[in-house]
Amino acid sequence: MTKLPETIRLHASSLSEGDVLSPKEFLHLGSRAAIDQAFSRLTKSGELLRVARGVYVSPISSRFGTRPPSPEKVVRAFAEKSGEIVVSHGANSANALGLTQQVPTREVFLSSGRSRKFRLGRSVVAIKHAPQWMLALGSGPAGDAVRALAWMGQSHVTKSLSALHKRLSADDWNTLTSARAVLPSWMAKAIGQESLRG
Repeated sequence: MTKLPETIRLHASSLSEGDVLSPKEFLHLGSRAAIDQAFSRLTKSGELLRVARGVYVSPISSRFGTRPPSPEKVVRAFAEKSGEIVVSHGANSANALGLTQQVPTREVFLSSGRSRKFRLGRSVVAIKHAPQWMLALGSGPAGDAVRALAWMGQSHVTKSLSALHKRLSADDWNTLTSARAVLPSWMAKAIGQESLRG
């Protein structure tokens, strides 16, 4: 029979960049203690990276050496596995939509699940619990617009919406305006006023 670390190593090497694996996935192959020991050994040898309790990823090898996988890919893979909604933070959305030149220095994502942190090499990735309305429109442009508006704040909402109205496609703008019922009053009102300006 193949040794436990070898089985875990083979499985890890078949995954895409950022895909996460957990000791629980291998409980059918041995005792919890043996599986934890195998994961510990693979982590010590650098073949796996422990990003959080019970969550591991494979490092990416290139001609420049090894590096952790992209934070976004790890977070997306984790969200898929846990069934949570995970989207980019309002600061990233505001930057991507051209509302601010400020480039976020920390990797922060918003989630329908609990807040937690992942460690990827030297950087720490934060996942913060967010209210339902921030996640309601998912990770598309309309959802990014909601999070960007929330991050920019009420005092900048009119100017931000004017820019977004020009930038978003007609479909994305309609998605944003049709979601007003679930948004905070100040945001819903401002979106309605911007629509009237047309």
